[in-house]
Amino acid sequence: MKILITLFLMFTFSFAKVYYSKVEPYEFRAISSNVSGLVLFTDDNKIGHKLSSKAYILIDAKLDSKELIFTEEKLKYLRKIVKVNKNVLTNLDKSLSKKRQNYKKIEDLEFKSVVEKDREYYELVSSENSYLNTQKEIQNLNVQIADLKLRKAYLQRSVKDKSVSNNGFVLYEILVKVGQVVGMSTPLAKVADISRAKLTIYLDEMDVRDAKSKVVYIDGKKTSYKISRMLNIADKKNISKYKAQIIIKSPKLFSKLVSVELRAR
Repeated sequence: MKILITLFLMFTFSFAKVYYSKVEPYEFRAISSNVSGLVLFTDDNKIGHKLSSKAYILIDAKLDSKELIFTEEKLKYLRKIVKVNKNVLTNLDKSLSKKRQNYKKIEDLEFKSVVEKDREYYELVSSENSYLNTQKEIQNLNVQIADLKLRKAYLQRSVKDKSVSNNGFVLYEILVKVGQVVGMSTPLAKVADISRAKLTIYLDEMDVRDAKSKVVYIDGKKTSYKISRMLNIADKKNISKYKAQIIIKSPKLFSKLVSVELRAR
């Protein structure tokens, strides 16, 4: 009986089901616009080549760049005004402290007339109001500075996003033309990550069991690869099949068809 089981297993392993898969880049990424503007430049010569930090799509950023300069100047002026007002506030604080002392000294003196006391009191109140108004002005200026800092950050990002680069990726397709006006979420390009590759196969239910522990053969050759990802939910298109992926080294040529077998150790 044991001999029959052994022979059956040997027969099963010898005729493991063959799956076929296309060698694909590890990732395809759709690049969409984060900004609105006129397309000034596209480098179509980069299609099929690895990208650097240099832009392959340029969107008009002239107005944003000018506004960024003006915003930085406004921030500089407002900070100077805040600095001056803080010095004024320090002087007002010293003056206010003396006026409080002076008023406290004459407040209970009987030989001081009501008119004199009222005059000192009104001067004290006026100084307190000046102090509070200066504090309020500083706070308002700080709010303006915070708003401008946010605007500056937005403009910096806008200028950066209008220069499209995807360092390390391969340019697969450019989807816009020079002279085209793009808006938020407009598709700009497709790029591919070819640092690695992946094989996608759709396993039968029987092969799903212990699939990750099985030896992967590609084009009949034993490899050290393993099932990298596997869904235990049947695929929508390939009914009763279970999607699995194997991450492999980047080949010289993508998109070729290879055979994949999963064999027991």
